[in-house]
Amino acid sequence: MTEVLRPRDHAEEVALFRAQLIGSLVNRSFAHGELRAELRKLAKGRYRAPNAPVAKKFGESTLERWYYRFKLGGLEALRPGARNDRGHGRALTDEARALLLDIRQEHPTASAELILRTLVTDGRLAADAVSPATVRRLFAENGLDRRTLSQNAADGGRVRRRWQAEHPGQLWHADVCHGPALRVDGKAVPLRIHAILDDASRYVVAIRACQTEREADMLALYADAVRSCGLPGTLYLDNGSTYSGEALATACGRLGVALVHARPYDPQARGKMERFWRTLRMGLLDHLREPRSLHEVQVFLLAWLERGYHRRPHGGLLGKTPAEIWATHTPVLPEHERLVLALTARGRRRVRKDGTIAVGGLDWESDAGFLAGRLVTIARSLCEPTAAPWIEHEERRIPLRLVDPVANGKKGREPFQPKPGIDAVAFDPARVQLDAWLDRRDEP
Repeated sequence: MTEVLRPRDHAEEVALFRAQLIGSLVNRSFAHGELRAELRKLAKGRYRAPNAPVAKKFGESTLERWYYRFKLGGLEALRPGARNDRGHGRALTDEARALLLDIRQEHPTASAELILRTLVTDGRLAADAVSPATVRRLFAENGLDRRTLSQNAADGGRVRRRWQAEHPGQLWHADVCHGPALRVDGKAVPLRIHAILDDASRYVVAIRACQTEREADMLALYADAVRSCGLPGTLYLDNGSTYSGEALATACGRLGVALVHARPYDPQARGKMERFWRTLRMGLLDHLREPRSLHEVQVFLLAWLERGYHRRPHGGLLGKTPAEIWATHTPVLPEHERLVLALTARGRRRVRKDGTIAVGGLDWESDAGFLAGRLVTIARSLCEPTAAPWIEHEERRIPLRLVDPVANGKKGREPFQPKPGIDAVAFDPARVQLDAWLDRRDEP
């Protein structure tokens, strides 16, 4: 199934944007006046809402209203009323945005005009595709404007202070690491390690060896972690494509989990996760000798965590082990139905004329033959990847099953049975023509 978990409408997309904007404040404790100070900081920034042509500021009162609405009513409380700005395109594509930020990072003294002119001349951007003003706003939003860069250079960079969540389960980090290539049938296959780390305890709540680093891989790992360790207060991610899509944002918003992304081009902000990857490389990955399967790597990972990392004293925990700190946490597991609803992805498909439909590379069928040739909504829960999808049609849930051509061939065609009595529909073309001919013969 190629569909991803995404907001079901524009209102939920706006609600997710608002939840992410105030997400860093939701699970924190504030003394008198501290919340007002944090809202004042957020109010100074510029943020681009979904489908908005430009970024803009939001007032302290607006941010405060969103904060308390989310605390009391979750994501649904942040849904706006009907809007009329659907269809507004963005000035920059994701590819062009990443390209411009990369160039600015490598050449901080180059002006927006010079960067645009060079890209247009080189054929990597179409002429008049974007204005210098839009590029300057992009740089300012990502802390790459000339004033910020020059101030950081003069001050020797930002002052950093050590921080940590108050208790286990409050904040989770998630990231992916590139491991040594697998050797399968004499061919090199990539290895990607996905992991979720608890901030307060440094405990790894979930880890999985994969061959890809797609958002779907991270979402499946996140679902496993939530089922076994409960819901975190906040999920802290980087800005890579694996974590910046709609699927994770939608899932976190529906589950009431604040989603926070680190500042772009700031690896120091992800120091705890980077420190774990370094420990994993030194303790395990650097010593793997051409692993032959993902299962083999997964077994090594779980053994290393259980017998080594979780039981070893950690410097950031004042000599305590991650397992000791995590043991003080009592997770509250979400209801299964809530998790299924939060991770339900939907997409549009057209039913073939034989009543079958393609989902996830497989052919499915239902008993609703009247849907043949129609465009329908297909739904599937990502937390149950082996479960069958279903059709949502007119407030009904129509189950699907895999097509079995052999079994269908043995069923045979059902005989036609005309409706008797008052329900019968009179239709006899031969009789009608005969009666009309006889009527004309009787005419004088």
